[in-house]
Amino acid sequence: MSTDSNSGTTDEASDDDSSGGHCSTPDSDGEVAEDIAVVAFERKWETAEDIREGIGDRYNSIDLLEYHGDVFAEHWGEYDCFVGLMASGIAMRKTAGLLDDKWADPAVVVVDEELTWAIPLTGGHHGANQVADDLASMGAVPAMTTASEAAGKQGVEERAKALDAHVVNGDSTVATNLAVLDEELGPVARLDGPTAVLAGEDVTVLKRNSNDSVVLGTGSVAGAEAEQFEAAWEAALADTDYDLSDVEFVATGTRKAEEDGLLAAAEALGLGVVSFEKETLEEFEGPTPSRSRELIGWPGIAEASAIAGGRDHDLLVEKVSHEDAVTVAVGR
Repeated sequence: MSTDSNSGTTDEASDDDSSGGHCSTPDSDGEVAEDIAVVAFERKWETAEDIREGIGDRYNSIDLLEYHGDVFAEHWGEYDCFVGLMASGIAMRKTAGLLDDKWADPAVVVVDEELTWAIPLTGGHHGANQVADDLASMGAVPAMTTASEAAGKQGVEERAKALDAHVVNGDSTVATNLAVLDEELGPVARLDGPTAVLAGEDVTVLKRNSNDSVVLGTGSVAGAEAEQFEAAWEAALADTDYDLSDVEFVATGTRKAEEDGLLAAAEALGLGVVSFEKETLEEFEGPTPSRSRELIGWPGIAEASAIAGGRDHDLLVEKVSHEDAVTVAVGR
């Protein structure tokens, strides 16, 4: 993902209709599944237990519910996502009449007993795609049909999740996600307040979830391994009052945005990665001299991206190096 302009930003996409309200934040949220239920027939119970064992550590809770005709109706609204261990037709017939609002409805994913396919039926950008991706770690192929994923692009809801933020005005995402599909959206500007903004109906507003969190600004040598990134991030936080659970996202420069080790480490820890353009990093250059300025004309990525991404543009921890492979700074 990339960010740019006005202190750091992002480009996005999705589809579906929408409206407002729900989930675990005061505005709309609905981008992340935290509590899920696996619905299974008794004969498939062992597979349901395998699913809970395989991905359970990624969620607040995973409950197992034995299938009967009214099971979805009885538990509708209790979970962020249902995983139906059953034919898609059964899940569709039993949930279609319960659907009302994509921001409030739980997501629904179906998976076969052999864990060959994981198919989001509803709520793709509101937890279903996330759960299907997690089931991929158990061998299932995620069958994504949402427009942005099909086009290889990232929806507004997905960007919100990566930034540890949520969409305030759900209705707007129809227009902004279509603009992403047409490659017309451009960067989404970050605004620092206090300020007042008059926005149209086709402007999507993202609001950060946490008031007290940090950003990990990260640079590296080419080919640095995931374990080196994870160790570097933990070491940078060791002398602060924060740990990895307090991290909003990992920030870097666009020239490092495709580092396999960085992306793998972030995925393993459930962190989004935001990459800033050179022009943005130059605006927030850190205090520690960097050879990259002399060699390639870029400011030091770790400090500049930490400052650019931080809520207050404040550098909490100056750049530290780990094994001469990864550099990290902490911003807030």
